[in-house]
Amino acid sequence: MAAALRSPASVRVVSGPSAASGLAKARRQAPRVVAVGGAGAWQQQPRGRGAAAVVRASLFSPKPAAAKDARPTKVQELYVYEINERDRESPAYLRLSAKQTENALGDLVPFTNKVYNGSLDKRLGITAGICVLIQHVPDRNGDRYEAIHSFYFGDHGHISVQGPYLTYEESYLAVTGGSGVFEGVYGQVKLNQIVFPFKIFYTFYLKGIPDLPRDLLCTPVPPSPTVEPTPAAKAAEPHASISNYTN
Repeated sequence: MAAALRSPASVRVVSGPSAASGLAKARRQAPRVVAVGGAGAWQQQPRGRGAAAVVRASLFSPKPAAAKDARPTKVQELYVYEINERDRESPAYLRLSAKQTENALGDLVPFTNKVYNGSLDKRLGITAGICVLIQHVPDRNGDRYEAIHSFYFGDHGHISVQGPYLTYEESYLAVTGGSGVFEGVYGQVKLNQIVFPFKIFYTFYLKGIPDLPRDLLCTPVPPSPTVEPTPAAKAAEPHASISNYTN
């Protein structure tokens, strides 16, 4: 009976300053519980100077910063003349609106014209696209269209654009993409209406692509109603046209 009442050897009652010191030491050596992983996932990790730091992502961790756009941001200018030489049955005006006697919202204008470089001494290809009439502007003797079209440059690929086409003043369209050497291109293009609908001068401001091929670069002829391509370019002679120009 006396043996049964004795305290086990593993149990000691200690009081005084030494007890507090021992308790603090035990707490330092004891493992601590930290939350790692997703919500509700817990693991025990050792506590102490020698323990390796544990860094894991959780559902609430901030997302890593996205990589910056690595595309070239240099602006390259490309000058192009679009000329309707009245040999492609272009444009075709489709009156789809209720007003059949005047231009009105909903009319469609499919078109394709020849394209020359800015110095008018080299045939580059063609344009191809469609315009949707948005507003007839009688006091400006013109119209506002929404244009969606592409410029084709033979083996070099093509550039696609979209935006407002104003027949009575300059306008800017967005460069929406391209193929070939123009893959990944973005930027804008200024449309200078010279003689509607027969002569237009474009200034492209291109980004996101390597340097343009040399045969697309030139010093442009200033826009005017009298500008014409050279006879060699008009005939698309080999020295006055790009390789496999689009016709």
